[in-house]
Amino acid sequence: MTYRVEILNPKAGKLLQDLADLNLITISENEDDSLSGILKKLRTKAKKNAPTLAAITREVDLIRKKRYAKEKR
Repeated sequence: MTYRVEILNPKAGKLLQDLADLNLITISENEDDSLSGILKKLRTKAKKNAPTLAAITREVDLIRKKRYAKEKR
């Protein structure tokens, strides 16, 4: 089970560290939550599942057909 805890008081951090020292919990740093970190994650995922040019073209054609059909009405 994993929880994300935001420590507001330094005493709470000491308590958590004491629990970790007793091997009751583990403490690990969060990954980079900055904008650049999030973009890096998204780009990595996008590389793995990048659409082909044919798939992009099909999608664009479908959207154009729908848009032009609405304009003709």
